[in-house]
Amino acid sequence: MGILAAANTIGDLRRFPRRPAYIVARYRVGGAAYRDIIRNIGAGGVFVWSRRRIDNGQSIRLEFPLFAFDRPVKLAGTVVRSGSRGFAVVFRPPIRALAEDADRLREVVHESQRWASGRRGAGP
Repeated sequence: MGILAAANTIGDLRRFPRRPAYIVARYRVGGAAYRDIIRNIGAGGVFVWSRRRIDNGQSIRLEFPLFAFDRPVKLAGTVVRSGSRGFAVVFRPPIRALAEDADRLREVVHESQRWASGRRGAGP
């Protein structure tokens, strides 16, 4: 499959819009715990920026702040794509608040907000 065909296939899997993100996430996969950065997010999934190679089809559990740093969400998903820059996760079920109202994507936190609010010691 060519690069363009692969990109189209991934685009077709996205039922919900995504937006760029920079959110520290904790996750468990294959019996181990890690922490990396979510680089884009939507109701149906995320892309995690990581140098770890996570096999496609693996079940994963993620925990990260969504709308507030002090109220992280815990979600289950499946790794659907993995490469040298990270991996894509599809949530089952999707994040309800974002699935019902795509405008709420604007409310998703960004790590720069944590620093701007003076909560330097509030990291994960």
